[in-house]
Amino acid sequence: MPISAAMNETLNLELEEPREEARWFGGGGCVVIADGLKHVFVRGTLVGSFGPKDTATRNLLMVSLASGPHVHLEKLAEAFDFSADGLRRIRRVYENEGGAAVAARVNGGKASKVTPRMRKQLETAFDAGMTIAAAREALGTKARPSLSVVGTVRLAWKNARQRASLSVVPSPAELTAAASAGEAASSPTLVALPEATPTGEEPEKLKSVGMESATSVQHLGAWLLVAMVARLGLQQRALDVAAARRISTDALRIALDAVVMTLAVGETCVEGVRRLATSTAATLMMATGMPSATWTRRTLGRFAANEGGMSLHLSMAGEYLREAQAVASAAGPVFYVDNHLRPYTGKHVVRRGWRMQDKRVRPGTSDYYVHDEDGRPVLRLAAPGHGSLTEWLSPIARVLRLALGNEETILLAFDRAGAFPEQLAELREEGFEFVTYERRPYPEFPDAVFTETVTLDGEVLRFCDTRKNLGKERGRVRRVAVKLPDGHQLNLLANSKRSPVELLEVMSGRWRQENGFKHGVERWGINQLDGRRVEAFDPDTIVPNPARRRLDRAIRIARISEGDARTALARLATDDPKRAAVQRDIEAAVAEQTTLEAQRPSTPPRAALRDTELASTLVHHTLEYKLLLDTVRIACANAEAELAAQLAPMLPRPREAKKALANLFASPGSIRVHRNAIDVCLDPAATRPECEAFDALLASLNRLKLSLPGDQQARPLRLSRSRK
Repeated sequence: MPISAAMNETLNLELEEPREEARWFGGGGCVVIADGLKHVFVRGTLVGSFGPKDTATRNLLMVSLASGPHVHLEKLAEAFDFSADGLRRIRRVYENEGGAAVAARVNGGKASKVTPRMRKQLETAFDAGMTIAAAREALGTKARPSLSVVGTVRLAWKNARQRASLSVVPSPAELTAAASAGEAASSPTLVALPEATPTGEEPEKLKSVGMESATSVQHLGAWLLVAMVARLGLQQRALDVAAARRISTDALRIALDAVVMTLAVGETCVEGVRRLATSTAATLMMATGMPSATWTRRTLGRFAANEGGMSLHLSMAGEYLREAQAVASAAGPVFYVDNHLRPYTGKHVVRRGWRMQDKRVRPGTSDYYVHDEDGRPVLRLAAPGHGSLTEWLSPIARVLRLALGNEETILLAFDRAGAFPEQLAELREEGFEFVTYERRPYPEFPDAVFTETVTLDGEVLRFCDTRKNLGKERGRVRRVAVKLPDGHQLNLLANSKRSPVELLEVMSGRWRQENGFKHGVERWGINQLDGRRVEAFDPDTIVPNPARRRLDRAIRIARISEGDARTALARLATDDPKRAAVQRDIEAAVAEQTTLEAQRPSTPPRAALRDTELASTLVHHTLEYKLLLDTVRIACANAEAELAAQLAPMLPRPREAKKALANLFASPGSIRVHRNAIDVCLDPAATRPECEAFDALLASLNRLKLSLPGDQQARPLRLSRSRK
């Protein structure tokens, strides 16, 4: 069974067909954004489509739909990315001057410099295949408009032809007839649309080109990270997945390289692609031009759909796991498992989870990460429902076994959130080794018990190796009790044949994972939202009942009011006239508590989503696109870690290795292309010791014969530093 199918089976992940986000505005109508166009549906029937600059069709559709009896005008304006006040003004124009005035209305209000006769001449020229310049020359020399004005006319002509191939803008009467003829369904059935050309640059127009010699190429140091990520196999595995799905491998290669370079120069999301758009961007990308952020998102979005992102992520995870297996000790590989909450601050209602850094619950998504013994990320799984660690440990362990084989001894290290007897017994019965912290309460052992010592991080620890009964006939596990230098006792629970010292070293190294989370947020942007599309939770999902939460809060407030009143009463003299009023406050608070507590039995703390007030509003963000970008981030983080491990011993301050690498990635340089190799000379901003360390690093990398995925001949890079 392939690992992707196994993941789907073990984690019970239902990967649905991709669906475009629908913006509803009432009356069975919605707007769906697809392929760079906005398609308008009324009860499942396509009634019109328009592009970003096609204001005429947009205005006509809005005033037509606004006349519907069940259309919510503010939601209609929002669905069309328009203001409610602007819609009101357009409706007034329609009522006073008719549809022609609405179609002619443009943002800004200035009269067009192109007369109807001139527009007709230009459109005839465009129909004949003339370019913008040739069409302008054909107008003659008198009152000839500028090239930009002629270009605007051509864009309107192109959009008009595109609309004609899709649909005809209906009248209000036709819209009403279409709505009444449709079935009374709560959601539309999206009809198949013909392939439409996006209004922006088409992916097919951005092609790879051969590499050429050049000087003063900005951000050329990013090639180093691209080559290292390619060495891990990211681009090749992505191209293999794309070829199976008939996706343009040329466009995908450019998009992936753009994202890797964007991350290399310090940006944390796809929007940072625009930082690469210098005069030497085409040379840097080895393409006919520089991709925009929109084009990059669109290309990666097509690849991520239909499990493309999941397939690539699992394929790369398998590679990382096997690499960790190859370098592990004879006792077997060690993997750290923990969750990390990505906070969300947008307009949608998403589930809340506990964020340790804030010491409170926050809306967002929990990600479960697996890191190897060196603290490098190997696998990420999203948990929009914030499932507990005990819900994810066993499925994750099974995935690791599928990748490494049934004979491999796998040690899982995790924190107290997974240290429950049921979970520990389950892992032991399935043949997994584990080590974790014991949850309190546990017995305090006398000092005489701690007879063995070990030195970790310069501290001398005393410990003893005993047994712990899990209770309820679950058997026993090892308990390694440790006496810390300050006198506190810390217990480890384990199912492993490793020595107590090895187990202590493993748990001491768990902070590498925490440091990895911090570095991932600050350097690679793992907390970025990336994809903004949302989908509803399953109505049968069990969620905390908001009505019960409000009820408990009201009871707490009533109890506080009672306590305050009783305190005030105790401080009053027995003959104080205020005692009567305070006594009435106490009685009112007690009565309110009685009323509220009577509602608790009928208000469960948790309920099915369909039975709560969140049934129509609770959503979670789609996972595929975000997972693809995090796969790229993980590859970049692992490539950076490999480079930092080589660079650190050469620096006077080894802990600054990753900061020095960031400067190297962002450095400019020059390229000299030869038949059998490519010379890359970088000019980083660095001190003399850093330059010497860079020289040694680049020399060692030359022995790896790194190459770029955009080079069809796969010529090795000969890296050096500028001596100017």
